[in-house]
Amino acid sequence: MSAATMKEKPSPILQNFAEIKQVAKVRTQLNKRLPDGQKLPWPPFGRQWYTGCTTNIAGNSFKAAVRFLAFDTFKSLLSDENGNISGPRTVLAGLGAGISESVLAVTPSESVKVKLIDDKKSPNPRMRGLIHGTGVIIREQGPRALFNGLLPTTVRQASSSAVRFGSYMTMKQLAQSYIPPGEKLGSAATFGIGAMAGTITVYVTMPIDVVKSRMQSLHASQYRNSIECFYRIATEEGVRALWSGALPRLARLMMSGGIVFTL
Repeated sequence: MSAATMKEKPSPILQNFAEIKQVAKVRTQLNKRLPDGQKLPWPPFGRQWYTGCTTNIAGNSFKAAVRFLAFDTFKSLLSDENGNISGPRTVLAGLGAGISESVLAVTPSESVKVKLIDDKKSPNPRMRGLIHGTGVIIREQGPRALFNGLLPTTVRQASSSAVRFGSYMTMKQLAQSYIPPGEKLGSAATFGIGAMAGTITVYVTMPIDVVKSRMQSLHASQYRNSIECFYRIATEEGVRALWSGALPRLARLMMSGGIVFTL
């Protein structure tokens, strides 16, 4: 069974498990732009915590398939005649996988998801789930609105995949150098390496993720472009705001990284 197939199957399960953390991350990032008196209280645990869940599940299976199929394809193209691949080429394969994933799957699904979450914060939410929300977005803003934040999303996905795959392969090769040739790493070691790769990915790419969420929100029009968004967050809210929502994302990527690479 190919890596793409194996990694694709658990993704909906992982996304259901991680949805609370994802909503917490996006809400934290979007609340950062509001003055203290206007920040909305956290909702009681229930349906609102799963806002955008259907969108995530629908897009995540396809997203995972594209990511790992693209990585396997680029890895095969960049490997030597013996099937080995160097660290820098692994990073390149990860970049290719991230770009493919962003354009084909991530940007449309996350653009709808962020708008659904942002809409729920308004006094009178107008979007009733994935299908209705997508219709409202297209009708009022046009099909291009589904690709809001394409640049920061592509940069985030490309950098995330490059960092995640690159750090994972580097740590895995290092760990394998301490065991007899031909012997495989145990599940616990593989899980730990995957979780560490997820941790590294979060803190390296978090500023890009924050900009992406702002550019896909219902208030994205207040920024001319992603660069201005980055600059205004850093200057008006402080550099630390670029890492807002890091802990929820860390919990999600540590778990998903450990599980996905172990399976």
